[in-house]
Amino acid sequence: GAVGFDKGIISFVGPTSTAPPYQKTIDAEGKHLYPGFIATNSSLGLSEIDAVRATRDFDEIGDFVPHVRTAIAYDAESKIVESMRPNGVLIAQVAPRGGLISGSSSVMQLDAWNWEDALLKADEGIHLNWPNPYTSGRWWLGEDPGLKPNKNYTSSLEKIKSFFENAKVYDINQDPIHLPYQAMKGLFYGSKTLYLHAADEKQIVDGIHYLEKIGIVKIVLVGGNEALQQLKLLKEKNIPIIVSRPHRLPDSEDHHPKAAFQLAAELVKAGLLVSIDVSGRMERMYTRNLPFYAGSFAGYGIEKETALQLITSNPAKILGIDDQLETLEVGKQATLFLCEGDALDMRTNIIHHAFIQGRKISLETHQTELWKRYSNKYGKAN
Repeated sequence: GAVGFDKGIISFVGPTSTAPPYQKTIDAEGKHLYPGFIATNSSLGLSEIDAVRATRDFDEIGDFVPHVRTAIAYDAESKIVESMRPNGVLIAQVAPRGGLISGSSSVMQLDAWNWEDALLKADEGIHLNWPNPYTSGRWWLGEDPGLKPNKNYTSSLEKIKSFFENAKVYDINQDPIHLPYQAMKGLFYGSKTLYLHAADEKQIVDGIHYLEKIGIVKIVLVGGNEALQQLKLLKEKNIPIIVSRPHRLPDSEDHHPKAAFQLAAELVKAGLLVSIDVSGRMERMYTRNLPFYAGSFAGYGIEKETALQLITSNPAKILGIDDQLETLEVGKQATLFLCEGDALDMRTNIIHHAFIQGRKISLETHQTELWKRYSNKYGKAN
């Protein structure tokens, strides 16, 4: 088979024998061709060194900052961003952190001079961190480390409800402009997506019911560790889920040790649209492991092709860019890569060529430079 593209757009997919002539041909015999992988709910480009406060720009002061835009804070020159490309991660939803409403996320391509060049879809969603109804005791203060009701849960909910209700009735022609309320308006019109960050079952139920009641058109659940307990609700409301990465411990001592690895399979079998969340400990650095997270889910009940959809066509649908990217079809953007073997297996994820919008990109990074330097030194030492 052959795939051809011209001026950044795929123009041919079919048998090699019927392919039209192109200026350049790459021999891909025996190799694997993939659409570029998409990292959802990432904070790539918003922090470079976790221990250096001046390089961290993923969280702003305040509980309600939907008008804060990650797009303009994105650092296209980040060495962490460039380290994604050799593993096939070419697109990312760059999302904020912190507060109750963190801000607005945008979709970026990962080979650019600046944030304007990187931007694929601006301000596509608002991120809401639903309060946890439970809290853990602070063992270092002598408190019982077990779970107990969160005394601040009700007051936090009242704050959220008040903000949403005021945003819903806000007049966009008002003077002076109220930036936070103005940023929320797209949620009620359906032009923006509300990303509900919730892990606990009660968080999921309370969050979905309230958002539907207040008139939010598009909702995506992020995290959803206890989503299996509410499959009926999620299917009824047709809510996509961005599940937490599988390389983590179970949430409680009575959960199955492999529950995190099995979650995606159960959700996919239920007919839900599923993608993978990369947030958590060292999330920016670990985002390069996105294809291996999909591979881990494939090892626990999902077919390889279905696991591949978790980081290609599924996130494209969630982000509303599936008309442009993430399948190898005529008319789509040529954002793809050629791999030695199975890209979901770290042993064979060896990429030879990668393209973003038809432009061949470099696979050299700070890490590959260091690898070559010390490989040469090691070789000379022997």
